Amino acid sequence: MDVFGYLLNALTPFNLVLALVGVALGTVIGALPGLSATMAVAVLVPFTFTMDPAAGLIALGAIYTGAIYGGAYAAILVNTPGTPSAIATTFDGFPMAKRGDGGLAVSLATLASVSGGIVGAIALLVMAPPLAAVALAFGPTEYFWLAIFGLTLISALSVGNTMKGLIGACIGLFLSMVGVAVVGGDVRYTMDMQRFLAGVDLTSAIIGLYCIPVILDLVATRDPHLKPSETGGLRLAEGFALAMKRKFNIIRSSIIGTVIGILPGAGGSIAGLVSYSEARRASDDPGSFGKGNPDGVVATEAANNATVGGGFIPTLVLGIPGTPPDAIILGALLVQGIKIGPTLFTTDAPVVYTFIWGLLIATVLMLPVGLLIGRYAYNSIIKVPKTLLAPTVALMTIIGSFAIHSNVDDAQLMVGLGVIAWILNRYGFQPSPIVLGLVLGSIAEQGFVQTWLIGNATQQLPGMFFNRPISIGIILAAVLTLAFPLWSEWKSRRRAQLEGARSPLTDAGINIPPQVKTRDVPSMVIATLFILLGIWIFTLAGGMSALGSVFPKTIAVALIGFSVALIILHLRRPAGEPGEGMHFDTGAKRRLALAAVMMGWVILMPVLGFLVSSFGAFVLIMLTANFEPRPAKTWAVWILAGAVICTGFWWLMANVLLLRMPIGLFF
Repeated sequence: MDVFGYLLNALTPFNLVLALVGVALGTVIGALPGLSATMAVAVLVPFTFTMDPAAGLIALGAIYTGAIYGGAYAAILVNTPGTPSAIATTFDGFPMAKRGDGGLAVSLATLASVSGGIVGAIALLVMAPPLAAVALAFGPTEYFWLAIFGLTLISALSVGNTMKGLIGACIGLFLSMVGVAVVGGDVRYTMDMQRFLAGVDLTSAIIGLYCIPVILDLVATRDPHLKPSETGGLRLAEGFALAMKRKFNIIRSSIIGTVIGILPGAGGSIAGLVSYSEARRASDDPGSFGKGNPDGVVATEAANNATVGGGFIPTLVLGIPGTPPDAIILGALLVQGIKIGPTLFTTDAPVVYTFIWGLLIATVLMLPVGLLIGRYAYNSIIKVPKTLLAPTVALMTIIGSFAIHSNVDDAQLMVGLGVIAWILNRYGFQPSPIVLGLVLGSIAEQGFVQTWLIGNATQQLPGMFFNRPISIGIILAAVLTLAFPLWSEWKSRRRAQLEGARSPLTDAGINIPPQVKTRDVPSMVIATLFILLGIWIFTLAGGMSALGSVFPKTIAVALIGFSVALIILHLRRPAGEPGEGMHFDTGAKRRLALAAVMMGWVILMPVLGFLVSSFGAFVLIMLTANFEPRPAKTWAVWILAGAVICTGFWWLMANVLLLRMPIGLFF
């Protein structure tokens, strides 16, 4: 049968219902922080075993693509990536929502996601075998340089604060080394605590680093969490017009996402960050990125959804899963008795091509489903009072971090990292470089150590790192990415100087105060602590094997070097006024109270039980977030709503997701 003939198989009513329900379910799951695409696919795999293989794969593929898209909702509305692939969506999506353009951001994310998903699915349909060969050309050296290329995005994420961004990346790389080494098997930096043997969970860390600071700031002021949209909706027509103007951005980002999706282990988070950087580099106004530029949302969402189709290429052709959900779907294929490999497209053509067409149909269905859900999601988030929203979002962060491994330790780690992230963020250490280092750490270390091992064995260490054609191309791209923001900043500063020179000063410049950067003492103190951390990392690495210690020692030296450079940079500046570096405001007490409540929550959860501890914390957070006197009736309704929300999530996790819930003294 011709390839297009299998389209009819995918258009059966049963397959269409599976695609529609799968996309809707995946979107809702992806929008909840912590309930990732991997979890959604894993939980529902057993239900597909009784289905026809093609139908089961369509259901799983629809859930997968819907969950990747759904991560944009939490990223835009509450500044928390629903999935790791939506990290870069927070950079411009949440600032758009805060200024009242959240509906527009959701519309753009939906249109870009559908466009990127279609490009990835078409690439899977027509280019799977030749594109799979690209993945085979990547060795450990190429993966190492690909990770370094990703880390150069720090220069784009930390313009004006590059040194702090580099320090943050080193912290993220250190967090990725906790646990058992990816090469060599050394147990590292666990402080003899069993909870750290499996390492720092990525999803828990992302939730903590991004969401906890937002919740802490949410309860600190009377200001509304989001500004209502003037049009009161998604502003679809405006979003479509903006998307058409950005068609080249969508195409470029979709291609980047497809190509990166082909590389096993890369995934949507790297694709989104690379596309974001490229969109910023190509923009006429790079300084607006991070402040609510629609191009940032478009680039990220087009790229991370394109990785769905791209990731299936090595999965189906080579049997090498590109992402964790691909690995689960690969297992489902094997259970169905389907042989994976280059012959798949001939021996099991009806199954594989019906699945690909079904994935394409599910991506198209994502447009109406996403817009329908987005319309009510945005309006609902705006209408929910902050007093009720803050504890609900806090509950979702606890659930999201706990549900990954049914482990309270993950929730405790999430809260701890979140409080640290809030402190660091107050002094210019943004969470994005830390997350970027954590995401890319294992890829960078594995590629670095394997390349180092091969280079030493063949006596060609420099050649292994710098003599391979693909590596040279990636290195050049990394250099350009690193240099462009610096050049762009210099260019804009130079342009401002020239424009200022042309315009006469009415006061001869007498009343124009000079802009002098003063010494930031808190940043210097934090940098000193990081120097001590680097010394500790280097010292402990001395007791490890050569394979397990080479990467930690390298990162420790880099962390110490960047921290010393930051201190020197501030010492060269004039001293500021006493207390000038401190930024505590009137909301500090509320922030501290909320941090104490959340820490107590995760500590008492295994003692009191999930439901009781969650309801008690819910009420305490409501009291912390409230600024005005409320009638008793209002409090009664809110407390009842809190009881329903906590009980509903507890029942869902215990009886639907079948998670092991902490019982404690109660339940």
